[in-house]
Amino acid sequence: MFIVIEIQTNADGHISTIVNDNLDENIAEQTYHLILAAASVSSVAVHSAVMMSKDGRQIKRETYYHPFEEVEEAE
Repeated sequence: MFIVIEIQTNADGHISTIVNDNLDENIAEQTYHLILAAASVSSVAVHSAVMMSKDGRQIKRETYYHPFEEVEEAE
């Protein structure tokens, strides 16, 4: 069993997670790379993927950081 977690952190610090599990290591790795493909062009401030074994051992992880630009309010 393998676990792939997608972690999204917005500019305001709010964190969201999506957890996927799969018995097949190749499918789990595919899920990991699909998350990273989306994260590479994401507008989320910090967008990560982590692949772990069923006992919590980290197999791989990667994070994309996207600059946050504040939008000025119109008067």
